[in-house]
Amino acid sequence: MQLIDGKAIAQRINEQTRTAVAQLKSNGITPGLAVVVVGDDPASHAYVRSKERTAADLGMHSVKIEMPAATTQEQLLAEVHRFNADPAIHGILVQSPPPKHIDERAIVEALDPRKDVDGFHPVNVAKVAMGDPDAFVPCTPLGCQRLLIESGIETAGANVVVLGRSMIVGKPMAFLLMNKGRGGDATVTVAHSRTKNLAAVCAQADILIAAIGQPEFVKANFVREGAVVIDVGINRVTDRTSPKGSKLVGDVAFAEVAPKCRAITPVPGGVGPMTIAMLMHNTVLAAQRAGR
Repeated sequence: MQLIDGKAIAQRINEQTRTAVAQLKSNGITPGLAVVVVGDDPASHAYVRSKERTAADLGMHSVKIEMPAATTQEQLLAEVHRFNADPAIHGILVQSPPPKHIDERAIVEALDPRKDVDGFHPVNVAKVAMGDPDAFVPCTPLGCQRLLIESGIETAGANVVVLGRSMIVGKPMAFLLMNKGRGGDATVTVAHSRTKNLAAVCAQADILIAAIGQPEFVKANFVREGAVVIDVGINRVTDRTSPKGSKLVGDVAFAEVAPKCRAITPVPGGVGPMTIAMLMHNTVLAAQRAGR
């Protein structure tokens, strides 16, 4: 069984990004990333700190805006428009989820698609669906695809089941795997909570990508012998044996599933580091395109 080391692969990709940043700087362009976080959700702030640290480490210009939970829709839109107009900023990310009174869709649609390094703007969603190479691809699906490529796992002709249909992971993941080219050309089934005989559908997969947001939902009977499993889930659950009183687990029951697998990602240390690496990759791409 191959344990797919997302941390090591992300480090390799970050080194490629570092080289690209240095090249851009030699041409007078410093890639700039603006991250806006609204409210006081601890997980959101932890993600933002990690993104900020990585951007700074790679030599990028990084701006973080922290706004209170009472921030209005108009105030948040004003920040987005400010960064849209700022030539020093090439990528804009509004950390999800915002407080409930904020219309997240309206915020995403206000982004300049050329700076939408999260890949959620309708223009980029359409480009991903069309297989347009100019698309900004959402970072988590792009990270999953790169994990498969870098691990030498062939997707062409493979039977892939994507468990989950969100716009953040499931749907763009299916498009990426169906599109022509490296890391694509797969036969894709998208399964979800309403799928009949869900375990049996998943057990047909050569490659199973679990992104359903339920801790340890995928049991051994969901996975056929010799399958590849990519676990996108990050769930914090109670653990009385841990000093923190909790631990992180994926959407896959790792201990019972791993022995059946040809390859599997751990949680943590699998998909998570790749998401941030691909955000940095997308930001450099935006800077390169802006400098054309």
